[in-house]
Amino acid sequence: MKNYFIAIMCALFISPALANEDMFVKYDVVTSRDAQRIAYSVYGSGDMTLVFVHGWSCDSRYWQRQLSSFEKKYKVIAIDLAGHGNSSSGRGDYTINAFAEDVQSVLNNEKVNNAILIGHSMGGAVIASAATLMPDRVKGIIGIDTLQNVGERIPREVLDSMVKPFEANFDHAMKEFVAESLLESTDENLKRWITEDMSAAPRSVAINAFGHYLSQYVTGESSTIFKDVNVPVVTINSRLWPTNPEENNKHIKNYRLVYIENTGHFPMLESPEEFNSLLGEAVNNLLAATNN
Repeated sequence: MKNYFIAIMCALFISPALANEDMFVKYDVVTSRDAQRIAYSVYGSGDMTLVFVHGWSCDSRYWQRQLSSFEKKYKVIAIDLAGHGNSSSGRGDYTINAFAEDVQSVLNNEKVNNAILIGHSMGGAVIASAATLMPDRVKGIIGIDTLQNVGERIPREVLDSMVKPFEANFDHAMKEFVAESLLESTDENLKRWITEDMSAAPRSVAINAFGHYLSQYVTGESSTIFKDVNVPVVTINSRLWPTNPEENNKHIKNYRLVYIENTGHFPMLESPEEFNSLLGEAVNNLLAATNN
């Protein structure tokens, strides 16, 4: 009986680990500069590390369709920013710079010297800020449906009007936001998952982070941050919201726009095969630029 029990335990716990040994490396947690616990996972290995940074009120699970594709050639890290996923939520203000320091803490802990940062939505602003913190280690950044117009300016009262619905009725406002972020043709199960998942985000964290993210377009930091970004910048954007490459080129030294067709705001989930192909091409182009 004892031997049978041991055999069952081995089948349940050891065999799956061995089966995935070539992909999954570890889960880990690092303490950020302001003492937040930042959870992340590591897959694969390689001289170049791809660092995946999620968007507003999301987490590292939103990259679930990318990890197994890219861990075969690269070391891959997926991060939960503070206040998201499995990371702690004790921060007073969820600023873009604080999120960038979360990324820096993870790269420090993993001793990463060559990285391409990949950020979705709000994560695009985070990786731009992170690139300025680690200019010698970040070799390029790839934004996903983000940085549509870094030169855009919005009045403070417009920002306040965008935040107000979330303060009044967070659940309803979030569901409206997700509905406007997806196409009518998006898979219904995926729609439901994103809607329910983002609606379950911690209200106070989400509203605080949203306000700080939008405030960049009030202060002008959305564009001025790129004065200190000296690596190539690529965006893979849907056509759901218009991107202005001409305006971006005024502020970003080395910018290239790639469109992904027939998706909404979450192309990595909505059309993963096409997205992975475009992302792979973008990574290869950045590596080629790095080696020249």
